[in-house]
Amino acid sequence: MTSMIIADTIFAPSTGAGPAGVCVIRLSGPGAETALRRLTGTVTAPRRLARARITDGSSGEVIDEGLAVWLPGPASYTGEDTAELHIHGGRATVAAVLDALAACPGLRPAEPGEFTRRAFENGKMDLTSAEGLADLVVAETAAQRRQALRQLGGDLGRLYENWREKLLGALAHQEATIDFSDEDLPDEIDAKVRLEIAALDCRIADHLADGRRGERLRAGVQVVILGAPNVGKSSLLNVLAQRDAAIVSESAGTTRDVIEVHMDLGGYPVLIADTAGLRDSDGEIEREGVRRARQRAGDADLKLAVFDAPSWPDVDSETAGLVDADTVVAINKADLAMPKPPLEMGGRPAYAISVLTGLGVDALVAVLGERVAERCSVSASPLLTRQRHRQALEDCRAALGRFLAADAPELAAEDLRLAARSLGRITGRVGVEDMLDIIFRDFCIGK
Repeated sequence: MTSMIIADTIFAPSTGAGPAGVCVIRLSGPGAETALRRLTGTVTAPRRLARARITDGSSGEVIDEGLAVWLPGPASYTGEDTAELHIHGGRATVAAVLDALAACPGLRPAEPGEFTRRAFENGKMDLTSAEGLADLVVAETAAQRRQALRQLGGDLGRLYENWREKLLGALAHQEATIDFSDEDLPDEIDAKVRLEIAALDCRIADHLADGRRGERLRAGVQVVILGAPNVGKSSLLNVLAQRDAAIVSESAGTTRDVIEVHMDLGGYPVLIADTAGLRDSDGEIEREGVRRARQRAGDADLKLAVFDAPSWPDVDSETAGLVDADTVVAINKADLAMPKPPLEMGGRPAYAISVLTGLGVDALVAVLGERVAERCSVSASPLLTRQRHRQALEDCRAALGRFLAADAPELAAEDLRLAARSLGRITGRVGVEDMLDIIFRDFCIGK
């Protein structure tokens, strides 16, 4: 792969599909300067955007009037010679420029994420920064943007590299006790190393015990709406989504499958799901819907339990049995009958609302927003954002546990080496070749 990266020059649009006012086409590799000269007739001063007439290098036909910039390596995004063509974003224009580039010797279209992969290969960023960039590109809420930007800036990578350096320092001391076992080394060296490793193990344990806030913020908090048939779950979903996402009917059992809607709730990403009404049913399809509702209730980060105001409190219902610390309780149809106090269930406050009139809905949304924010709150220390980070950190802790319990110095040193290697896999310092395709394939073509 490294030899291919060095030999090939790649190109792709870095902006979204047109039509648009402007499209940016990026080139990277040893043939970028030649291709730029072939299409524009010149190469401008480095890092200066200049007007350019873009032509077909084979026929000489003028394709567009645009802008060009020359970015020689290693001071470029990829670390290689890079060029950009800023052209008009009409589909015909973009297609013509791409065809002209494809006709240049040694050029080929880029694979998804290949520009960023080259940046990683050339030491411009570590893997956590590359993942932060991928998250920034697809961020839909302010909180997601902030977390991704922080990771792109290297906060997470620096944390893990600091821990890795501590492990390598401890490993050096451990290997010294092996290499110089005949020497009269101070006894406190081994004790000091073990204290440092025990402290580091505690720091990693605290980092892992984050309630998966970073992962939730990246993927979205899972909220499921639960309740008996006809309590207004689908109507509430439509109000929260501000569109008709679910069919509303007076007939009980209308919702048979899980209906999901992505939302921005107070700047945090939420995936809210409407489910089938919880009841015993003879119908095969409805029974399957109820089974899925129960499953989603078990998997959800937050439950929104909806009850019917005229029959409140329905403490014997299945919905009441699902109310716990991760539940927000809403009593709908308060326009028909105000629910009788106490307005609480299972130790959780209950909020009287009317989806029809809007009564209490704003207050309910505010409470939901607070509960979502609790699950995504950003701490001073950067949060891990991916399962692969979590797995590597758990592998690291397992190795540290073996080190602290080891009697043989040689085995203890090997466990420290394995722990450092686990951290190195997160940032890309060691043993990452098998992960690169997985990480970069989710990027867009021009990134």
